[in-house]
Amino acid sequence: MIQLHITDLSGTERTITVAPTGTLMEAIRDNGFSDLLAACGGCCSCATCHVALAPSDIVLAPASDEEDELLDSSDERSTGSRLACQLPLMPAMDGLKVRIVEAA
Repeated sequence: MIQLHITDLSGTERTITVAPTGTLMEAIRDNGFSDLLAACGGCCSCATCHVALAPSDIVLAPASDEEDELLDSSDERSTGSRLACQLPLMPAMDGLKVRIVEAA
């Protein structure tokens, strides 16, 4: 199991404990965070699962061209911006801090 520290749109942080399977989007959605819309269900076609990852030593695969283009459409893009549907959970993500970004 891994712990993720999720901050919702109101600024409230909650720690969740999940198995390192599936995606970050599924973990957030399945733990009752209604702020993460995930309208396309994880197909990387809408950017409504935009999150900002806090700087860490966790090494993640770089964003694909498709993910990068969708993030470019957001006024809220930052250095740590990713689409949660494109991040498979893995044991190395234990302790990751994630902030949900308001969908455009």
